[in-house]
Amino acid sequence: MEQFASRLDRAQIALAEATADAFVDGTCRELDDEDLLGIVKQVAHVARLAEALLVDAAGEVQDRVDSAVPSERLTTVRGCRSTKELVQRLTRGSSRSTTELLRAAKAVSRPTALASGEALPARYPALRAALSRGDVGIDAVATVAGTIDAAGCAAEARWAADEELAASACGTGADGAPAAGVDELRLQAQVWAIWLDQDGAEPREARAMRKRGVTLGACRDGLVPISGSLLPEVAGQLGTLFDAILNPKTDGPALPDGPRFTPDEDTTRFGGESLEEQVTDALESSRPDLRSRVQRQHDAFASILGVAARSGDLPTIGGAAPTLVVAVSADDLRTGTGSAHIPSLGAEPVPLGVARHTACTGAVQRVFSDDNGRIRAIHTVERVFDQHQRRAITLRDGNCIISGCDVPAAWCEIHHVTEHSRGGPTHTDNGVLLCWHHHRTLETSGWQIRMRDGVPEIKAPYWIDPDQRWRPATTSPTRLRQRRKRR
Repeated sequence: MEQFASRLDRAQIALAEATADAFVDGTCRELDDEDLLGIVKQVAHVARLAEALLVDAAGEVQDRVDSAVPSERLTTVRGCRSTKELVQRLTRGSSRSTTELLRAAKAVSRPTALASGEALPARYPALRAALSRGDVGIDAVATVAGTIDAAGCAAEARWAADEELAASACGTGADGAPAAGVDELRLQAQVWAIWLDQDGAEPREARAMRKRGVTLGACRDGLVPISGSLLPEVAGQLGTLFDAILNPKTDGPALPDGPRFTPDEDTTRFGGESLEEQVTDALESSRPDLRSRVQRQHDAFASILGVAARSGDLPTIGGAAPTLVVAVSADDLRTGTGSAHIPSLGAEPVPLGVARHTACTGAVQRVFSDDNGRIRAIHTVERVFDQHQRRAITLRDGNCIISGCDVPAAWCEIHHVTEHSRGGPTHTDNGVLLCWHHHRTLETSGWQIRMRDGVPEIKAPYWIDPDQRWRPATTSPTRLRQRRKRR
């Protein structure tokens, strides 16, 4: 053990010296092209050798955790919930990289038999040998193992795939091709998986049920990636809901500048309508939506989640309905600087507009604390329009009140025209229907809303209406008929 540790120490010192030469003395800048490319290749090989040791050590950690009684496990002694948490703390890697490390370790480690203490064969012995030589790294092993394991094949078939894919990774395959990279190995492993699972030991329905899933990734740059596989009926239901909200028949022209309405001085009347009525009708029938299809589907999905959350039919969490919590300091909200946070997403900041949007449609809980962080008081302000107010506003507004938007009332949120924080009441005279997209982007889109004697009026952005006139807003059939009669 001392000899092994001392060899690692010497290797670490030598690598640290080489790194210092490169970063401090700028050694790499002095190399010619051929030597520089050789350095990149050589360092990558050293990194893969180091990864091989890391995989072996992580596999041993997992093996010891699995074989020990709960009270004596490495995870328990070190105060960690799982092997993943323990290894992640030791390596200081990301959740994703730690998952790949443990997947690779499971694939190539030789677990110990409980009865005899003998080392058992690895699940992927050829990949284990390639890893020990530095021919492949963690990402390659994790990719191959994850793809082949998903096929659920027998051990003999897995070993055959292991032999061929390891040879491909080393450049010793039957086709004589150069050593394959991770992306090439992924494609080759997928071909193997399809071949191994083409008949399938399980019925197709059972395989689909086993493989179904939706995954939310880590928040990065203000976005959370979502991936997964839906069962056909779930995808069909989601597609139907998208159609109901987006209404494909109303797709408008994707013109970068949008429509413009310019009065024609030569035609002050047409078909019995005044110029003002013509412009109003044109605004009401316009489709100034420049979002892409996938962006509109995202916004529709947000509407679906909002409807589900306020339906009252979902299970409670801690005795309360599922509630999106957005945290923001009073100073940041008042000054318009800083950022907000969604605790369930970690430390990634979100724009203040997210806090304002969320607060507009929900309750606000003010938590007062002293300079040391002690909570002194909690004050909750209910500002949610009840079901009776919502029905009344729906009768008045019809759908989302933004011109050209046909999102039905059931999918809309109710916006406080005068913000509650500025004294705006939760009253029908201060609430209007807005779809999730127009509510979320109201501050930046150029659309303006005001209430006049309890009736909403809108002003379109200049690129849509150069006249910048306030116009009554509604898609309610009853109010539209009444307005036609008055004309």
